[in-house]
Amino acid sequence: MSEEINKIKNERSYGEELDLGLEFQTTEEITVPEKLIDQVIGQEHAVEVIKTAAKQKRHVLLIGEPGTGKSMLGQAMAELLPTENLEDVLVFPNPEDENMPKIKTVPACQGRQIVERYRQKAKEQDNIKSYLLLFVLFVVMLAVLMDRSAQTLLFGVFVLIVSLMALSNMRLRNQALVPKLLIDNCGKRKAPFVDATGAHAGALLGDVRHDPFQSGGLGTPAHERVEPGMIHRANKGVLFIDEVATLSIKMQQSLLTAMQEKKMPITGQSELSSGAMVRTEPVPCDFILVAAGNLDTVDKMHPALRSRIRGYGYEVYMRTTMPDTIENRRKLVRFVAQEVVKDGKIPHFTKDAVEEIVREAQKRAGRKGHLTLRLRDLGGIIRAAGDIAIREGAKYVTREHIFKALQLAKPLEKQLADWYIERKKEYQVIKSEGGEIGRVNGLAVIGEQSGIVLPIEAAVAPAASKEEGKIIVTGKLGEIAKEAVQNVSAIIKRYKGEDISKYDIHVQFLQTYEGVEGDSASISVATAVISTLEEIPVKQNVAMTGSLSVRGEVLPVGGVTPKIEAAIEAGIKQVIIPKANEQDVFLSPDKAEKIEIIPVETIDQVLQIALADSKKKEELISRIKGALPLHA
Repeated sequence: MSEEINKIKNERSYGEELDLGLEFQTTEEITVPEKLIDQVIGQEHAVEVIKTAAKQKRHVLLIGEPGTGKSMLGQAMAELLPTENLEDVLVFPNPEDENMPKIKTVPACQGRQIVERYRQKAKEQDNIKSYLLLFVLFVVMLAVLMDRSAQTLLFGVFVLIVSLMALSNMRLRNQALVPKLLIDNCGKRKAPFVDATGAHAGALLGDVRHDPFQSGGLGTPAHERVEPGMIHRANKGVLFIDEVATLSIKMQQSLLTAMQEKKMPITGQSELSSGAMVRTEPVPCDFILVAAGNLDTVDKMHPALRSRIRGYGYEVYMRTTMPDTIENRRKLVRFVAQEVVKDGKIPHFTKDAVEEIVREAQKRAGRKGHLTLRLRDLGGIIRAAGDIAIREGAKYVTREHIFKALQLAKPLEKQLADWYIERKKEYQVIKSEGGEIGRVNGLAVIGEQSGIVLPIEAAVAPAASKEEGKIIVTGKLGEIAKEAVQNVSAIIKRYKGEDISKYDIHVQFLQTYEGVEGDSASISVATAVISTLEEIPVKQNVAMTGSLSVRGEVLPVGGVTPKIEAAIEAGIKQVIIPKANEQDVFLSPDKAEKIEIIPVETIDQVLQIALADSKKKEELISRIKGALPLHA
């Protein structure tokens, strides 16, 4: 390796030990807070908003990516609300209009007592009717015994039938007087939390069941067919709706009405049902709305509904990362303990295992000096590792269990990437040895956390048109990727010092069935094209990623760590990354020792490492240095 290359290399070591800021052997020693609001990690601003909103009864809109704690904050708000104001709601028959049942609210636990009193009264009335029936039967039998004629017997049977029909009709009317307990909050230790995500109109707003026997006195009374909606169950509590914009406009308008009026009558939601004829008196629905969604939700929400939340509450953007400080690492240690306690079926974690979880949080942040707050994904790894430990009969979850969990619980994109690499190596599409002119191992990502090796080839031919040569790109590329390839021509024109319009430059992204977007392959394309023009081989044990400016700077890209991991799995020995991404690399020690990571700042440094050593290479790099404005 030349002295020039040694200067490029950085002394930073990858895969170093992590300081968790706590001394412990296992997570059994970590104290888990009892209240949910104290278990929320990394969302301090949102926590303060939730505390204020709970105290002042304000609505909240939480916007952010999935798995950042939106539903947990909604449940935490329910814990903060008082329970002494909880109410039971009863629905009574209306003698004046049976299709407009009456509504009555009483303090919690009194609803059951009222219903029981009415039932007892109805039972007593049933007993009286039974005595009357026995008395009629006794009189008929006495009459038949005194006068054993057929006429007396027939008349007695007739009297019995008429009596049974009369008493039966009385029984239906008396039962109809018993109210229905619509909402029962007796014995609840915290305010209601109702998750109405994806609810249809009847479930959200309430409904009245259809009665096929509604006529002739055989049907179920209207008040007994009334069913409360989630907005009514959430009275004095929290109504949580994730992806709120997926609700129809009509449902959003109804939700807005319920928020404004704090009460809404229940009626049948289907026009073809007998329940559509029933409409109760207004039912209390004094809830706090915690709506959630991603950034698209804001555009798709009903403007009046969002205005209501903004005018009478708060909007919060959920963070996806938090600074990688000792204090925040301590919070992640507590998070692991929380997940173990919450799951209740997996063993506690050793300190080494927790260290790997924190390292995974660094990797998934995708940002230097930060930890991810997509904690649901981390929770999935924790549970998978716990399941493996249980299967193996281990007392605690160890670092080895974490590694196995990362293999077992790989996302679909990662499974696809592994299959891609295996298949390409089998058919020698990916090469990790020797040198080839115009062929470079680029790196890309599938999804967010899955890297792949992306072979790129270039070829130069005389221009088909006498007027101007072209850069012809093949492969399933997005617009940004195509533009990035075009920008490479600026570097070539500057260093070449001659008119390259007489050439057609062909660039092929090999077997990119999954598609490529972004400009992170810019330095790979530039290296492949320059190698072809100058006929200098590219080392195949080197892979690279980085964006390239028209001035020759190597700019930062995303997904550096999964790209490096893909290079390791493909057998690559060296990987070139932008200098600006140096702090974004988070590898476990066993992976870090398998590959040499070289941060670079300019295209000439890339070529210094990637091209095979020769006199032509030294002359080329000298020309490029002289041509680039960065070295002027």
